[in-house]
Amino acid sequence: MEQTKTSSISTLEKKRSLTPETAHEVRTIGIADYEAAALCLAEAFAVDEIARYFVDTEDMSSYSDAYKWKLHLDIMRYITAAHCYKGIVTTVGPDFDAVALWMPPGKNMDDWLTIFRSGLWRLYFQLSREGRARFYSEFVPLLHDTKAEVMGPRDDDSYYLVYIGTKPGSQGKGYARKLIEHMTAKADQEGRATYLESSTHGNVAYYQRYGFVEKMAIEMKRGVKPLPLHIMVREPLAVDAKGEPATVEIRLA
Repeated sequence: MEQTKTSSISTLEKKRSLTPETAHEVRTIGIADYEAAALCLAEAFAVDEIARYFVDTEDMSSYSDAYKWKLHLDIMRYITAAHCYKGIVTTVGPDFDAVALWMPPGKNMDDWLTIFRSGLWRLYFQLSREGRARFYSEFVPLLHDTKAEVMGPRDDDSYYLVYIGTKPGSQGKGYARKLIEHMTAKADQEGRATYLESSTHGNVAYYQRYGFVEKMAIEMKRGVKPLPLHIMVREPLAVDAKGEPATVEIRLA
């Protein structure tokens, strides 16, 4: 997909229309804003070993850093666009400072129409031979099979946090917390679990604050060293009629 002049102007006008109050509220965005959202994620995962797993391959060692950055950004562009079409993309901050890609219950981006519209089909031709093997033969099937194993009959009846990232210059402002709580509150109201994979062990404790529990760890093994992914699940909390967390009164006899 190529960003048009019209969509660029539209995104700029939306940014200008944000007030100081609304800029720090969670917003759901559409395809017109996918470029800005993808750039946020590309910056957030610029040095993430899993995100770069398909780019930093031995058979691309002679390619320039600029070429690899563009490929990394393209991957984020295609995945973000696919979620705009079939999932949910949320953001917070005045300049798409933090972004989350969600796949809601009963949805996926595996159909050919979404693959074509999002540009994901281009990825096969852009990746190197080793990059294609890592993405299509290892990464995608392993994530699919692991989620099915962990969630069981709830695999298609849960929320999936595919990506969440904050721009380096916008960290420490609570943006990620807002994005997580915005969707987990919805999951709680519906009585549904939330699933994610964390590529950084240090983030496991962070997600635990919001009720996620580590279930297992898997590894990408085609690189120089194994790269772990931590599988975490958050069970829904009980809520009252107003959608607030329910409290249980304990009476002693």
